Amino acid sequence: MREAWFASVLVCAVSVSAEVTPPAEQASGPRVEQAVVCTGVVDRTPHGAGDTFDADVGRLYCFTKLIGIQNETTISHVWYRGEQKVHAQPLAVRAPAWRTWSNKGIPSNGQGAWHVDVVTAEGTVLTTAAFTIR
Repeated sequence: MREAWFASVLVCAVSVSAEVTPPAEQASGPRVEQAVVCTGVVDRTPHGAGDTFDADVGRLYCFTKLIGIQNETTISHVWYRGEQKVHAQPLAVRAPAWRTWSNKGIPSNGQGAWHVDVVTAEGTVLTTAAFTIR
């Protein structure tokens, strides 16, 4: 009797464990480890990262660190002011872990909500970095 109970508990434990294991397709492919909007990039490191910037900022950068790259590919940083696309920058990705960035001049009358979508070559949005110009 005790052995049958132990076998039932073991089967339940294995079933629960199998349910919480992420599918293999989620673990493969490019993933964004970091995506920030910042005022500059020095030595492949973002500086002045934030989510709110003054209208006189002049230029902003979107810095992205990717991991899990299987083959050389391209991503794009697609910049939006509100819902209007204002700039798209394709960026080469050449190693399993890769840091890259794009930049965009911000007009002095550019107040409002902005965002940058990080997009795969196939068109999948990996993440979005939102920010506000005040």
